[in-house]
Amino acid sequence: MASKRISSALISVFSKDGLEPIVKKLNDLGVTIYSTGGTEKFIKDLGINVVPVEDVTSYPSILGGRVKTLHPKVFGGILNRQDNSSDVAELTEFEIPQIDLVIVDLYPFEKTVASGASNQDIIEKIDIGGISLIRAAAKNYADVVCVSSVEDYSEFLGLLNSKNGETTEEDRKLFATKAFNVSSHYDTAIFNYFNNHEQAVLKISETNGKVLRYGENPHQRGFFFGDFDAMFTKLHGKELSYNNLLDVDAAVNLILEFKNEAPTFAILKHNNACGFAQRETIHQAYVDALAGDPVSAFGGILISNVEIDKATAEEIHKLFCEVVIAPSFSEEALDILKGKKNRILLILNDVELPQTTVRTCLNGVLVQDRDAKTDSTDDLNTVTNTTPSSNEIDDLIFASKICKHTKSNTIVLVKGKQLCASGTGQTSRVDALNQAIHKAKSFNFDLKGAVMASDAFFPFPDCVEIADNAGIKAVIQPGGSIKDELSINYCNENNMAMVFTGTRHFKH
Repeated sequence: MASKRISSALISVFSKDGLEPIVKKLNDLGVTIYSTGGTEKFIKDLGINVVPVEDVTSYPSILGGRVKTLHPKVFGGILNRQDNSSDVAELTEFEIPQIDLVIVDLYPFEKTVASGASNQDIIEKIDIGGISLIRAAAKNYADVVCVSSVEDYSEFLGLLNSKNGETTEEDRKLFATKAFNVSSHYDTAIFNYFNNHEQAVLKISETNGKVLRYGENPHQRGFFFGDFDAMFTKLHGKELSYNNLLDVDAAVNLILEFKNEAPTFAILKHNNACGFAQRETIHQAYVDALAGDPVSAFGGILISNVEIDKATAEEIHKLFCEVVIAPSFSEEALDILKGKKNRILLILNDVELPQTTVRTCLNGVLVQDRDAKTDSTDDLNTVTNTTPSSNEIDDLIFASKICKHTKSNTIVLVKGKQLCASGTGQTSRVDALNQAIHKAKSFNFDLKGAVMASDAFFPFPDCVEIADNAGIKAVIQPGGSIKDELSINYCNENNMAMVFTGTRHFKH
């Protein structure tokens, strides 16, 4: 790999954090430094000689700083091929200085958007000169080093110190790769701000990546792209696996349906709730959630909508579980739960989830709005002669929320704000109901007075008949079948209450 010594540098950055030691090292190495604007002042204030870009171009910074470095004498110095005699001759002819190093940190476009700034302020944070410098320097990595982000300052300083101003082509190509990652991500953020889903174009860019131990199975590679540390504060335990992350995602989406409600506890396995309860205390909520299916709970994901206290932790500690999530843990609870070295403990931070979902499909991807609709009492349309009681309505809404986050086809059975059982991922809704009833009875639940939720309509009256025979007297479903009357008639003939929501919640 060809080794080159850095003899000149152009520095134009937004963030000056961590820049000082780099500038001082370059100065110690005798590197000529070019700069402009605030970066030039920063370097001068360090007592280090710096050549203003205006002295090179013979043009001042114009248009309120919008145009500083966009000039042939700047880009010629970056883009020339040092092994090309014609390029070298033109540098001499037009008095263009050779530039071996470009250090840029772009205007913070994404942070400006996230801050809720005005459109005009956001537009002004679209970097033009900086992004152009990055692309030029990265393209010409054969001769130029491109440091494209404040996040790379430390690594570059280490390179300077270890190689005393020398770089190999391998070094330069690595920084060029980082640079194109920065530039492509930046352009994606700008496009998505302008597009706002108005065009059927998908551009996704995520710079935070993590290599997982493996994917869904040990023979598959796995990666997670996203800011996990913004979402959670990890307190204890091993690294999360691909399957852990899928289950955690399901758990978080489910528990957020019960945010700011009474203490609620969920136990999930393979993305579905196997235990769920809401009580006056989180300890009792956990105990009753576990009672819903103590077998499936083994190795599950546990999540609470309130702080986990000592009493709850003592109960949890008796169970082998992979992950425990809560908005907080008492100190006593933490001491207990940390008793298992691999048990993962996460604090769920208040972070907004993406408003779209994305999944691979065939030779492309499917994108849709997230299912942000939560059924409420305002959505209920009683379609039977019998009206559900107040307690039944509470249970129906409770069951509907769980149903929304359970794999289709699904039936969810609830009694007294406790999940009795669910039928999950069945090809037949009748099979889902029979599975739920069988499971509830196997754990000694009395379904008399329980309610039933379905993620989609009933095309035939068979499900309400089976539910009725099991003791269930209140049903919530979307409605919308051309044969709705068959189910309604059965309910009326057997004193069952049924409400329609008008909203289907398939989950595939």
